[in-house]
This record gives sequence, C-alpha cells and structure tokens, in this order.
Amino acid sequence: MSERFEVFLQYLLPKQAMTEFGSHIASMRGGAVTTRIIRWFVGKYGVNMAEAANPDIGSYPTFNEFFTRALQPGARPLAAADLVCPVDGAISQFGAIEGDRIFQAKGHHYSTTALVGGDGALAAQFAGGSFATIYLSPKDYHRIHMPMGGRLQRMIYVPGELFSVNPATARGVPGLFARNERVVCVFESARGPFVLVLVGATIVGSMATVWHGVVNPPRTKEVREWRYEGQPPVELAQGDEMGRFLLGSTVVMLFPRGPCHFNPDWAPGTAVRLGELMANRPAP
Repeated sequence: MSERFEVFLQYLLPKQAMTEFGSHIASMRGGAVTTRIIRWFVGKYGVNMAEAANPDIGSYPTFNEFFTRALQPGARPLAAADLVCPVDGAISQFGAIEGDRIFQAKGHHYSTTALVGGDGALAAQFAGGSFATIYLSPKDYHRIHMPMGGRLQRMIYVPGELFSVNPATARGVPGLFARNERVVCVFESARGPFVLVLVGATIVGSMATVWHGVVNPPRTKEVREWRYEGQPPVELAQGDEMGRFLLGSTVVMLFPRGPCHFNPDWAPGTAVRLGELMANRPAP
C-alpha cells in the first residue's frame, strides 16, 4: 500500500467506531480467548516479556492489563540528567519551537495554541521554547513517567479526531498532533513550567493519569479542564509514573524559552527508552 493511499484511507475509515470496538475487546475478560490474543500480539510485535514484572501471559485477565503491564524494578534506571526520556518509543521530532510553531514533518507545522486546546496564555509560556515528540509503538511499554520533578497545575481534555499516529500520518495529515484527541498536563518545576500532552489515536481506548484515573471515555465535544492549584498538591518526582495509554500513541512535551541541550545521539526515527538522557536544561 502506498503511503499516500494509507493516509487517504484515514479520512474514510470509521475511526470512532473502530476505537470503541477496540476498547471493548481490550477490556473484555475473555479467558482463553484473551490469552490467545495476547500471545498473538506478543509474537506479532516482538514484545519483550522478560522485562515485565509479570511475564506470565496467561495470568492477564484483560488485554488492557497486559498492555499497561509494569516493568521489573530496575529495568529502566534514570540517567543523571535534568530531563530524562519519559517513555519507551521512537523519536518523531524534537528541537526549538519557532515562535509558536512546532515542527511535525517536512512541510507540516502546528501551533502550541492549537495543541493545548486554544489557551493562548498557556501557549505563550512556551513561545521560543523547546519540544520533543515521541511515538509509542505496539511493542513498547505504555506507561508514561515524569521527565523531571514537578507539581501539577492543570489538566485539559481536548476532543478531536482519532487518526492513526505513525510516521506516514505525521508526514501526510496536517496538524496531526493538534487535531487528535489529547490530554494536556501542565506542571510547574524548579526549571519553570512544562507540559506533557498525551495524544490519542485510532483504537486508543482511553488515556489515564495517576491522579485522576481514566480521563476518556467519556468522549465529549467540549474541552474539559481540571485545576489543582488550590487543592492538596500533586507532586511527582523525576521518573515517577504520571499516566498510561490503554492502547497506542504519542507524547508531546513543551518546555519554555531557555537553553535546552538535547541528547546529541537523538535523531528522528531513533528508538529511545524510559530514563535515558533526554536533555540538560539549567535552572533559571
């Protein structure tokens, strides 16, 4: 199948119905059927069960519990760095935010304002800053961890499309990450504010955070927001789990203006692992 035709199909497929069906199957307690699905998935995508805290495929009652499996203690040591990679995955893009424009792929940019759900004041904090976008493939560990310590300020659910997220759609769907359904998590840290955006995709049943639980469903047509400034603080240390994908997708990170020295070994398409050096960023 050509890449152009693959992208064209994305506009025709019943993505919402596919996602609801996938979510139903993934949460089903199907006994031997569930085990066969998991075993097929492990073989198809080369999932490394040896590093899972529970490597017994037959013990997972649902596909979602397998998909969001924990790792063995010490499987992902943290680098001595200001910012560590928050997930296992592959680099889509990273670098400087040009004004409010984030590079998606050749010929495609999108705005920070669109990404965070239209909040211009929030987006302005990252004008001229830095970003990193990491795609999680089916074989990857699907929990998301903190790149640095921070205190939660806000969480915003932004409704949107459910395009598949992969290198082909990044090249072919304009504004992909600012069009798909997403959850925007805003933190304050010793190095200033930063944002973690969990981007949904076709078949992504839901996204969850450790402080809220499952954010979607429900899937509403309106932006929803939660504020945490006046509540007991939600403080997470570097490397702490902050959320997870129940199937698929992508994390986009935003950092404010200032020096951000990314790992010199990083390049688009490179595989990365949770805890490795992402960048060093001096405290203001």
